Amino acid sequence: MKSDIPIGALAERTGCNIQTIRYYEQIGLLPQPSRTEGGQRRYGTDIIHRLAFIRHARDLGFDIDSIRELMQLAGAPERPCADVDRIAEAHLQAVEAKIAKLAALRAELRRMLKECGKGQIAECRVIDSLSDHKLCKTRRH
Repeated sequence: MKSDIPIGALAERTGCNIQTIRYYEQIGLLPQPSRTEGGQRRYGTDIIHRLAFIRHARDLGFDIDSIRELMQLAGAPERPCADVDRIAEAHLQAVEAKIAKLAALRAELRRMLKECGKGQIAECRVIDSLSDHKLCKTRRH
């Protein structure tokens, strides 16, 4: 594969920051690129697809270790997808837990605002609730 894409063009084509591309190289998500005699990085077109995979997985909230494992699994297309499903299921459970925590947080904030008398800060329910966690109705936030 011809390596003729400079890092700036790769960043532009993929919408990925140059520093992020370098970071992905440092941690091994992207292979070290070939370099010109002047030391400039050069990439093959295959890296565009690999970087798109990484970016999409990051956009979906997968952590670096999961992405690394998913990319290794993607390189073995004959394997069953049970390991991929396991990683995605674990991530889904983590997302659902975050959503539940955010829902509890939203409910508590709504309650605090509803109970606020809109008077002076001395009687402000929001300030009271923030000052004393025991006044919160939910402990899950």
